[in-house]
Amino acid sequence: MDTFSSTPSRSQMSRRLFLTAAGAVSLGAALSACGGSDDGASASSDKPAAQADIDKAMKTPTELTFWTWVPDIEQEVALFEKKYPAIKVKVVNAGQGVQHYTKLRTAIKAGKGAPDVAQIEYQAIPTFTITDSLLDLSPYGASELKDTFVNWTWGQVSGPKGEVWAIPQDTGPLGMLYRADIFDEHGIEPPKTWDDFAAAARKLHKADPDVYMTNLAANEAAAWHGLLWQAGAEPYATSGKGNVSIDVNDQISKKLAAYWGGLAQEGAISVDPDFTDAWFSALNKGKYATWITAAWGPVFLSGSAKSTAGKWRAAPLPQWDPAKPTSGNWGGSTSAVMKVTKNPIAAAVFAQFLNSDPESTKLFNTKQSFFPATKQLLADPVFVGAESTFFGGQKVNQLFAEIGETVRPDFQWPPFLDQAVTDWTETVGRSLAKKQDSVAALDAWQTRLTTYAKTQGFTVQTP
Repeated sequence: MDTFSSTPSRSQMSRRLFLTAAGAVSLGAALSACGGSDDGASASSDKPAAQADIDKAMKTPTELTFWTWVPDIEQEVALFEKKYPAIKVKVVNAGQGVQHYTKLRTAIKAGKGAPDVAQIEYQAIPTFTITDSLLDLSPYGASELKDTFVNWTWGQVSGPKGEVWAIPQDTGPLGMLYRADIFDEHGIEPPKTWDDFAAAARKLHKADPDVYMTNLAANEAAAWHGLLWQAGAEPYATSGKGNVSIDVNDQISKKLAAYWGGLAQEGAISVDPDFTDAWFSALNKGKYATWITAAWGPVFLSGSAKSTAGKWRAAPLPQWDPAKPTSGNWGGSTSAVMKVTKNPIAAAVFAQFLNSDPESTKLFNTKQSFFPATKQLLADPVFVGAESTFFGGQKVNQLFAEIGETVRPDFQWPPFLDQAVTDWTETVGRSLAKKQDSVAALDAWQTRLTTYAKTQGFTVQTP
């Protein structure tokens, strides 16, 4: 039995890639919206909604609009409509990444045309909370779902005062996929530490100059943030609507830059742009012995490198401190309710049902191949016990479920994700591509990002 029941196309899988949200929202536009007026009829109250009001709302004929890029999500929506026949949900695909978020921001600012509920990736949530655009779902029972989801996800969707800004839908804990045949040929064991990984990288490339231990894409800020997350870095923090901490060049980050930048300069790893035709070809031809990727990587690989079926295995990331296994996350999204909705109860119930109902969450895995966010599905014997033929019969779901339990819960994102990605690509990414000093590039990234934040009206705290 294969790990996943279906293999999505590249376009379907791309929603999990960090860079699809790189242009989430222009910060200038975001801050200009901070002082905008709220729709009094739709603003959230601190008082919990009365059960009588919830019951009445769910029996009142209502149409909700739901913006999502998830393919074939109508099946999950139908489950909700079956339980609440008075509520109809209009599903709209407004685009992915920049297109989706730009349309959403524009509609919110205009005060018309915004959906009731929208798909929002974890890293994009601060961009919308800073403009007071999301409805706090805690008065509508969302807080009771906290223990339903993998622990770290709740930190991604909740606020310091108990606010719940969105409901987790899927996740992308980081692991390592590797070519067992290449490892066996060169006497390499799956590395337990990053030092072991570096030693194996040097050994492998020396023995076969056409093969690299891995590819760290110089255009992939997502992977870099995931590695920062695993290493224990705290690059961003936001308090209130005008204060932000930027620390992308701290000692942990510099350790990471020295490590990967050093391997790139040595030629022990490749730095090819990812998700290109050349990159896909390289995966099929065995140019890369490993792929450091997220829990969505196995199904993506099985569809994109079919000629290598049976040769791959999965393992946790190498560790900086083996005594304290940790990982980061890359990808995943949520369902958030817009504060301008005229149907806050129905919208809140829909967002919660869609992502917590056992039948709905199971569909997300079996039909869309999403990696689950709910503890129940991650403990399901059918799910964790599935053996992947592509990975030589390995129980890949079980491995990534275990990895998900080690993801640090306190990583935060900036409210100007687009600029952080652009500046990373033009500094750290460029240093990797050109095999220059990546530690110095971190300082340039810090300077550029700090300057940008200040020009946008933030009070910036730096080390």
